[in-house]
Formats: sequence, structure tokens, C-alpha cells
Amino acid sequence: MVEHRVIFFDIGNTLLFPNRAKMLAPLASDRHPSLEQWQALERRTKAEFDQDMQSGRVDHGFWAIFHTYLLEALNEPMSGRNGLVQQLVENTQNSDNWDQILPGTRAALERIREKFRIAVISNADGKIERVLSRCGIADCFESITDSGIVGVEKPRPEIFEAALKTMNVRPEESLYVGDVYSVDYVGATNAGMQAILFDVAGAYRDRSESRVESVAQLESWLQK
Repeated sequence: MVEHRVIFFDIGNTLLFPNRAKMLAPLASDRHPSLEQWQALERRTKAEFDQDMQSGRVDHGFWAIFHTYLLEALNEPMSGRNGLVQQLVENTQNSDNWDQILPGTRAALERIREKFRIAVISNADGKIERVLSRCGIADCFESITDSGIVGVEKPRPEIFEAALKTMNVRPEESLYVGDVYSVDYVGATNAGMQAILFDVAGAYRDRSESRVESVAQLESWLQK
């Protein structure tokens, strides 16, 4: 394995996490799931989504699946589900609603960039740099590749190629860190990069691919 020179990070569910109060605003606050319930839904959705992506049946419907399962768990009447799912998906695809950052994230990124160049590749709405700035970590990265600006989403190789070109680095010298197997891991490795799953929810604990559950674990993994 070629030693990596550049670490590329996904954003959603990797460095920034959902502001669930904002995302779930169409629902009464007393119906919002706990973090444990949210992560259980995430694990269930990833299992189905990854399978569908591999079979070619799904493009980028992760959050439609997730929120359908959520409303099912809440026993939402069928008559109102479709409209609510659409509202929830729109809220989730708004990058401004991804503003929860775990304590110690910036300090960890600063330690990582002492040894590696670091950058971002994110499926977003063209505004992810602004959100990263608001969360206090945008200046940690040499480049930020946002699908809303590039015009193509992961797992397509073009977005990875655009980021590699920006950083002037070869794929085999690069590592991608992301949370969805079929989008991040497969997308990066198909582009010739190394990859590791960032798996806070524990969706991939039974898989053989390299994975970490925190930035601290990622730091330790990078030191191997």
C-alpha cells in the first residue's frame, strides 16, 4: 500500500452531524427520536441503501428511505407520509442544518494536518464551505470540493478526480474518510483512492473494511 499524503474528509455524519431539531421541524418536538433511535434508523437505512446502490436500483435516495422508516416508527398516518417525507428530505439536504460538531474535532484536525494535507469532498448544496466556517473548521482544509458546485455527486469518479486535481495528488497517495459504504468507500476506491469508513452509528461493525467510530480512533489508525 502506498503511503497516503492527503486525507480527504466527507462532511455529513463524519465531521458535522445533523441539527435534528431543525431537520425535524415539521414534526412536533415530543415526537423527535432520541439519538439512539436516530442511529438505529441510520443503521437500518444504510443496510438497505447500500444493497440498492449495488443492485443499481437507487441513485441518491438515502434520506427518503431514512425518513420513511422514521415516520413508520412514529405511526404517522399513511395519508400524510409522502408530503412529510418530502419536507424532511428538503430539510436534511439543506447544509445549514448540518451544524453539530463533536468536541475536540478542530484540535484533532489540527493534529492530523501536522502530518498530512487535508481536504473535503462532500455531496452538498454548494454552501458547505459556509457551514464549515460557521462551525470553525473551514480554514483547516486546503480545498473544499462541494458537489453542488462541481455538478456531480459521489460515488461518481468525477468528483473525486476534481478534488485530486485541486490538491495535485495521485489517487493512490490519498485516503478518503466517509460514512456510507456504497457512496464513500466504493466511490473512493473506484477512483483509485484508499478509504476508511467513519462509522459513528456502528452500521458496519460486521464488515471487513477498515473503519473507525471517532476522530480519535482515526488519529490512532493513521499512526499505524
